[in-house]
Amino acid sequence: MSRSTTPPAEPIMLELVDERGRTVGVEEKLAAHRAPGLLHRAFSVFLFDAEGRLLLQRRAKEKYHSPGVWSNTCCGHPYPAEPPFLAATRRTVEELGLAPVSMRSVGTVRYNHPDPASGLVEQEWNHLFAGRVDEEPRPDPAEICEIDFVTPEGLAERRAEGPFSAWFGTVLDAALPGIREVTGGTAGW
Repeated sequence: MSRSTTPPAEPIMLELVDERGRTVGVEEKLAAHRAPGLLHRAFSVFLFDAEGRLLLQRRAKEKYHSPGVWSNTCCGHPYPAEPPFLAATRRTVEELGLAPVSMRSVGTVRYNHPDPASGLVEQEWNHLFAGRVDEEPRPDPAEICEIDFVTPEGLAERRAEGPFSAWFGTVLDAALPGIREVTGGTAGW
């Protein structure tokens, strides 16, 4: 019998927050998502190319939560005490192999979205960011199985074709005023 020399992975911890977004503790990632869910800090990123098209990702089929569905450019959770902007930048680099350009905060939104497929719950205080992408994405296949740049019309068609992440509509609606500032009046957002 062989023994693994690789130490067990450290659990990923999330920052729990109250209804005003103030830190109240920490919890392991999966435990925070088990029904009924614990309110925790998260982020969602929306990046656009020079033509004002939104970069979407289809989550890898191996993901524990919302596998194989389309979602915004990048989303995730800051580590405890990690500023959400830095977490959003870090995860964009890790998942897409590119750094966002002129990314900025476009608000926050609080929601509670159960995921019927996994039984997990997104109970989140979500920090929203929008910006530009000037490089060709190089997605990590462990995170993303497909990407696409879409116009508002293309997004409507894609949403009619199949499922998106449970949180997508909520974070998009909350981010739209800031997205319009980032993309300008000609992109149609």
